[in-house]
Amino acid sequence: MRGSEATMKQVSLGWHGPMVSEVCFGSLAISPLQGRVSFAEGVRVLRYALEQGIDWIDTAEIYANYSQIAQALQYHPEVRMVSKSYSVTAEEMSESIERARKELNRDVIDFFLLHEQESALTLKGHQGAWEELMKAKADGRVKYIGISTHAVDAVKAGALLPGIDVIHPIVNRQGLGIIDGILEEMLEAIRFASELGIGIYAMKIFGGGHLATHPEEALDFITDIPWIQAMALGMSSVEEIDFNLNYLAGQEISEELRRSVTYRERKLYIADWCQGCGRCCEACPQSALSLEEVVEGGMVQATVEAGQCVLCGYCGRVCPHFCLKIV
Repeated sequence: MRGSEATMKQVSLGWHGPMVSEVCFGSLAISPLQGRVSFAEGVRVLRYALEQGIDWIDTAEIYANYSQIAQALQYHPEVRMVSKSYSVTAEEMSESIERARKELNRDVIDFFLLHEQESALTLKGHQGAWEELMKAKADGRVKYIGISTHAVDAVKAGALLPGIDVIHPIVNRQGLGIIDGILEEMLEAIRFASELGIGIYAMKIFGGGHLATHPEEALDFITDIPWIQAMALGMSSVEEIDFNLNYLAGQEISEELRRSVTYRERKLYIADWCQGCGRCCEACPQSALSLEEVVEGGMVQATVEAGQCVLCGYCGRVCPHFCLKIV
């Protein structure tokens, strides 16, 4: 089977948000951060996804793939864009928005989010950036604003932010990747935000690959939650797109297609030339990295707790010696 045989389900993203496809294309999977595919192959995969009816794309400043997305969008100007930034001040956020507009060739960015907020305290620290997002929404540079997060507390606190339209939380059937609580607490926080009219689209539903051996169960879990309208799926092959979209459309999945997307175990590789600077540990949102002594009384190197790692690849971006990559 090739291609989705049914029209992509459209959902309303919150009370006041737009109608979008149930699936958002999570572009981290084709970005340099993860290195699964080449630039050109990523463009091809993304174009295929758009041809199947996916009508919005999730990216972030840190993914460093604006030019890749812009190339794929040449023939799809109607597709909506989501970007995210770690900006703290109003000036930084203004620069982030302008960078996205320029590099994506868009006068307006459909959604712009504060990236990886952790708590009410974190949101307070980013107040200047949030105020700039509200200003950008008012003057038309951005249509909808929100936050992305791996934290229960940030979902609850974010739901009370003035002007917020959307929250992008980590949620999957085992609660993998939640940094400050358990699955039940995250679902309750999501319910709270959704009942305030905020749009919710889930991230990491396959738990960074840890739950991809049973993809049907991972997808069913999300679609069964009434407070989640949509999901961002990281896909780096045509076969993954076909599997996910056909399954969600209720189409029969051939055994050949299922075998083609059977999970191949991936892991974070740390090269033996690691200098132990610790930058990766600071960048890891899951606290999956730490420094360990490799020579008694002397050299330390980074090590990873595989069960906590969600294979986001953020650590590799900050490594000055290119020691970390997902393989």
